[in-house]
Amino acid sequence: MNRMDQALLELSEMDDLASMDSPLHRRHPAVKLLVTVFYIAAVVSFGKYDLPGVLPMALIPAILFAAGGIPVSTCFKKMRFALPLVLAVGVFNPFFDRTVFIRIGGIPVTGGVLSMLTLMAKGVLSLMAAFIMMASTGIDSLCAGLRSLHVPKTAVSLLLLTWRYISVMTKELSVMTDAYHLRAPGQKGIHVSAWGSFLGQLLLRSMDRAGELYSAMRLRGFRGEFYYAGGRRAGVRDVLFAACFAAAVLVLRFVHVGELVGGIFV
Repeated sequence: MNRMDQALLELSEMDDLASMDSPLHRRHPAVKLLVTVFYIAAVVSFGKYDLPGVLPMALIPAILFAAGGIPVSTCFKKMRFALPLVLAVGVFNPFFDRTVFIRIGGIPVTGGVLSMLTLMAKGVLSLMAAFIMMASTGIDSLCAGLRSLHVPKTAVSLLLLTWRYISVMTKELSVMTDAYHLRAPGQKGIHVSAWGSFLGQLLLRSMDRAGELYSAMRLRGFRGEFYYAGGRRAGVRDVLFAACFAAAVLVLRFVHVGELVGGIFV
């Protein structure tokens, strides 16, 4: 299986995850979007040295993975390209902040190391929250939720078309790559001298396909806005889910869980 086929398979896997049925999948998409934004805002609001405060926030993604029946391994598999960038955000902090904060078993831990680990934890938790939302919602339901929040229809339509036709561009790229390798057997990748013409041909083919798709949409009655499936109103269970979620986030944000647990057993 080549890289193009693997990319198409991963896109279909996301659709398969979103088509599952679970208590999390049945929640209103707008509610899931809002609570995800709320969770990410709470995670990033911790201080740069507050690693003990950030780590308990992982309880919420763990509960949501279980409630949605979403494999954790799939999450990290899908995030394998973004994770190195997230983990590299604070990699230089230990060289700039060498103030010793604590000692663990006689080993000094500097502020740079602590801030680096905190940034990494924030990034990983934020990515996990975004993945859970997408894996339990799907692009159609997400767009319906965005429209219910009065996001401009142009932006929502652009998001939907971008997601839907990534596969179309990937197939065009696969065809061009196969044609190139048939004309240059044994060559690994595409030679740098052919990059310009290759990208130009990809752009022209994409524009032709986009024109054909737009004409087909107009013939089917498209007038600037899609009508999304699942455009229902939020119910009582959705409101209860949002209230419980927000309460849990606020408790984990403003109550130091380590001190609370320690106080119970003292």
